[in-house]
Amino acid sequence: MNNFLDFEKPIADLEGKIRELANLDNGSDIEINEDIAKLQQKARQQLEQTYAKLTPWQKTQVARHVDRPKLNQIIAQLFDEFTPLAGDRAFADDHAITGGMGRFRGQTVMVIGTEKGKDTESRLRHNFGMARPEGYRKAQRLMKLADRFGIPILTFIDTSGAYPGIGAEERGQAEAIARSIEVCLDVRVPLIAFIVGEGGSGGAVALATANTVLMFVHAVYSVISPEGCAAILWKTRDKAKDAATAMKLTSKDLLKLGVIDRIVDEPLGGAQRDVPAAINMLGDAIEQELEILLKKEPGELREERRRKFLAIGRLEDG
Repeated sequence: MNNFLDFEKPIADLEGKIRELANLDNGSDIEINEDIAKLQQKARQQLEQTYAKLTPWQKTQVARHVDRPKLNQIIAQLFDEFTPLAGDRAFADDHAITGGMGRFRGQTVMVIGTEKGKDTESRLRHNFGMARPEGYRKAQRLMKLADRFGIPILTFIDTSGAYPGIGAEERGQAEAIARSIEVCLDVRVPLIAFIVGEGGSGGAVALATANTVLMFVHAVYSVISPEGCAAILWKTRDKAKDAATAMKLTSKDLLKLGVIDRIVDEPLGGAQRDVPAAINMLGDAIEQELEILLKKEPGELREERRRKFLAIGRLEDG
């Protein structure tokens, strides 16, 4: 991995030295091989120590890492016979949200998620994962389609939030998000949401109002970005680190608060270091949760989902 974060500089230095020695090694120099092994062990220890004590702000940086698993990679690795379904049947097809039907380990499912893109060209095409109203209306259409045919729904979230542009507001951004949440609460099929990277604002909740909400250990999920929160509370984005701590946006905090249901481990050093392994971990967790939900009746699924979200933030008497 070449895209190191600021706090990973000591690890980057060690891995740079390892590469230098590896380039010198012709395969027969025992001393160089021993030095490489020692440096690799030291780098692993440094990685373990660093990622064992990440601050909320550092976790935010990891969640935004450009090399974290993208929806297109998840679809390619986990879903067979995936057929994309496009458009909201009203205005346009929003490329920030991808959806379609496929087979997940033998089970037909509806896949819906945000796609940020992996390079400049694809990021522009997918609008950096920030959906417009037509994206949420596409999601609604696909969720209703899945509900009609009794197909479980899997959603994947990695977005800084819904697109805040004038055109999006003119076409009813807030209403589209609210309707998506309403459809999530209304469907009678299993609905599992997975926070892969950033779960930002209503743009995330529109797809994450699920029976089971899973979250990678180094992902974040919040009502606003730390920078946005800092700009409102302290009138400066420089307080983003303080905001990240106050917002309780880490997986550990959110599990304790009952906002998510399960934390999924990542490879050492974050999902960005071993994307295929991270996607397999994601897939195993979804398979386990889907097996549980498929045993429940449609009415039970809907009622449990509604009760769950009505209970979030409620204070118990006494």
